[in-house]
Amino acid sequence: MSSGGGTIKIFAGRTGIQFAKRMCAYLGAQLGDAETIVFTEGNIFVRINESIRDKDVYIVQPISRKPNDEFVELLFWIDAFRRASADSVTAIIPYFSYAKGDKKDEPRVSIRARVCAECIELAGADRVITMDLHSPQVQGFFKKPVDHLYAQSLLCECLRRMNLVNENLVVVSPDAGFAKRARQFASELGTPVAIGDKMRSGHDENAKILEIIGEVKGKDCVIVDDFSISGGTLIDVAHGLKDKGAKHIYAALSHNVLNAESIKRIEKSPIELLLSTDTVECPEAEGSEKIKIISAAPMFAQSVKIIHDRAPMSSLFRREFTKRMLDMSFAEQITLLKG
Repeated sequence: MSSGGGTIKIFAGRTGIQFAKRMCAYLGAQLGDAETIVFTEGNIFVRINESIRDKDVYIVQPISRKPNDEFVELLFWIDAFRRASADSVTAIIPYFSYAKGDKKDEPRVSIRARVCAECIELAGADRVITMDLHSPQVQGFFKKPVDHLYAQSLLCECLRRMNLVNENLVVVSPDAGFAKRARQFASELGTPVAIGDKMRSGHDENAKILEIIGEVKGKDCVIVDDFSISGGTLIDVAHGLKDKGAKHIYAALSHNVLNAESIKRIEKSPIELLLSTDTVECPEAEGSEKIKIISAAPMFAQSVKIIHDRAPMSSLFRREFTKRMLDMSFAEQITLLKG
């Protein structure tokens, strides 16, 4: 694809291949020819099989289920593109799991997101595109530009098209930390907000919901969060909402990091529908009647086009654009996801 200053070339690491193909389908581009080899002792080797001299390169690699291997592979890709004389290198990280390590909140610990940011820049990245960082301040760890996309508009528009948005709906934050984002969801949907009072005692994935703050009796509730790994918090909040008299319970996630066991727990929970994007591949969710995946690849693809055309990124966050992406219809979205 040619536009703006030069030629766009989209490549993918091992965990980004399907997402990158969906981006290419949207752009009418061809995925770059490259390969990753993992040797028996665990060493990772990357190779570009075509010339990318003077081209604007975009490398797609979520940092998700095996973050250490995926992160190191991303660094090797950036270095390879730099050494192959790419004009620019942009790291597209649909899900950046190390964004959780955003602060030094106890003695003698690392600020992991800061370390990752420095490594990405030292490897040679000119720019980063990502979605719904767990902590937005992670953008400040980078000296290079970071385009921070949001799944909110996609998820809200999808909820509308599924006829789940009405005067009886309440947006629920699983904890006080996500309350600000939940209010943004509620503002876009025109609904009130309730908040779960969550306590986490250690560095595990288990948290206890102590109370639900807000009126949910007789209401339909949609729990919103940036990601879920075990599904525990979502399920605990759902049970808390049921205990408070909620009618129908849904959930909306920016990133679906659930594994097969977590999905089984969701299936048995009071949650009737879980909506998420495809920033993390989750093949286990395909057989679930409760889980619906909507592709964020067109949003990332459009961001690439906007950057390359030197256009303002603000156009990406208008509802008109979100509607246009979903006007591809769910049928085309499903084709994109399976293609």
